[in-house]
Amino acid sequence: MSLEAALVALRTGQVVGVPTDTVYGLAVDPANEEAVRSLFRIKGRGWQLPLAVLAASFDQVEGLVDWAEADRRLVEPHWPGPLTAVLRTRVSLAAGVGDHERGTLAVRVPDHNLLRSLLAGSGPLAVTSANPSGSAPALDSVEARALFGGQVPVYLEGERQGGEASTVVDLTRVPPVVLREGPVCLEAGS
Repeated sequence: MSLEAALVALRTGQVVGVPTDTVYGLAVDPANEEAVRSLFRIKGRGWQLPLAVLAASFDQVEGLVDWAEADRRLVEPHWPGPLTAVLRTRVSLAAGVGDHERGTLAVRVPDHNLLRSLLAGSGPLAVTSANPSGSAPALDSVEARALFGGQVPVYLEGERQGGEASTVVDLTRVPPVVLREGPVCLEAGS
């Protein structure tokens, strides 16, 4: 499917399959409550696991979160790339996007040109791996389509990626805490 078809689907509250630099993902407009509910329903995922947000650039991230210069210096060498940073949010998004109790949002700038083109047109998107909750994630659109079929109306094609989920670091804690190990090696407290 085309980028334009994906943009139309996102604007109308639909779930879109997207290639990323880690695993294949499912994306929705993070401010659209019904779209977010639909994504959780399709995945069979509980609300206790909030969705992360992917952005096209640092500029898009700046509109979403507050962060110290030290946090930015830690993240900058790894963006675009497979590092997800948990930061204090400055926006109110749909329930299930970010941790509303803690006031935090997990954000990332992916190293995938097609996806960043989509994000440049759509704005930041709430994204999760393309798999039923508890199962191995799809690595490409073919695998995602086999898992979700018509529940996801648009699947963007893209190169198959390595399949390792991003490193997640919580920058709201002092010192920062690595919540999930991944391709980016960060030492605890770095």
